[in-house]
Amino acid sequence: MESPNDPRETLRQDALRYHAEPRPGKIATAITKPCASQRDLSLAYTPGVAEPVREIARDPAAAWRYTAIGNLVAVITDGTAVLGLGNVGPLAGKPVMEGKGVLFKRFADIDVVDIEVDARDPDHFIDVVAAIAPSFGGINLEDIAAPHCFAIERALKERLEIPVFHDDQHGTAIIIAAGLLNALELQGKRLAEAKIVCLGAGAAGIASMELLVALGAQRERLRLVDRSGVIHAGRDGLNPFKQAFAVATEERSLADAMAGADVFIGVSGPDLVSEAMVRSMAQRPILFALSNPDPEIRPEVALTLRDDLIMATGRSDYPNQVNNVLGFPYIFRGALDVRAVEINTPMQVAAVHAIAELAREPVPAEVLEAYRLEQLGFGPDYIIPKPLDPRLRERVSGAVAQAAIDSGVARPTLP
Repeated sequence: MESPNDPRETLRQDALRYHAEPRPGKIATAITKPCASQRDLSLAYTPGVAEPVREIARDPAAAWRYTAIGNLVAVITDGTAVLGLGNVGPLAGKPVMEGKGVLFKRFADIDVVDIEVDARDPDHFIDVVAAIAPSFGGINLEDIAAPHCFAIERALKERLEIPVFHDDQHGTAIIIAAGLLNALELQGKRLAEAKIVCLGAGAAGIASMELLVALGAQRERLRLVDRSGVIHAGRDGLNPFKQAFAVATEERSLADAMAGADVFIGVSGPDLVSEAMVRSMAQRPILFALSNPDPEIRPEVALTLRDDLIMATGRSDYPNQVNNVLGFPYIFRGALDVRAVEINTPMQVAAVHAIAELAREPVPAEVLEAYRLEQLGFGPDYIIPKPLDPRLRERVSGAVAQAAIDSGVARPTLP
């Protein structure tokens, strides 16, 4: 039984109080126009509201001029993979979706409506989301279990002409890729030549490997590992998403795959990487142990085993936190700013490079002050920008917007 002074119990009570007081929840609706007089109300609602209705009926694009759609994102879940808590259901996932809304607003000034859908059948979920999509400028799918998340995102992207983005897939992949490019540079290695082991073949793992391939990694040098071991060409019963990474290899276990590996990426569970596995990696290895809150191996253990190691985790109390907030608010900001019809691979690649390049530049004094640091610079303990770096919004959003224009998925701005 936990004692009254147990830090975990203190955190639990603080978190519950934070969400309950002084009013329940974390987000609310704000009115953006004057509503102080009878005239104001006649413009906000009847009869004045009929005029933008007529304009939108004539030209649907006018909704971006006369409504909030151009700055409104739906954060939608079915509650089947909520954080590390698993299938807790849509209602229990609501605090997370509200939290995502907080991050969108805080970092990119994007308004959010959180929607929790009680639809365990993927086709039903797809139909529900497609039916409500006209209300929004973009859709952020969240906490949907694999493999259904892949089919859901694909179907919605095909049916809708607004950005649909599963952050657990692509948001995680973008931050991993940005940090990895910088770590490889510091270690004197090239992505195309690196042997990369990914433990975890769910949404984040598969999306990360796909994005690394788009950036130049070689499929034959990738090892995707799930609960049954290495995904190899001789395995039966693989879904199409895993089958894409089935390689011809004699390696069967995680230990086999780790031998001689340049990079380990863990998006799985705690304490799954042994000391022997870390010792077996190639010279100047890179280890991203991203299981949260407990990583696949703790940095204080791994760094005693190898003095040539660069390490990242998903935690804020260690250097090099792989945090999705570095990406998704700014990716949607860039997409909304140019009325993009989707968030495609070129836009994701642009985000990767923008985030990676920012970490190589001098760190502003305000960032040092926010984190109570005297100095910080590009190196083994700083391969990814800090979440409170104010440059992220302009740099990442701008790069994503430009990539949307260059790749032909932006729509003309309204006159």
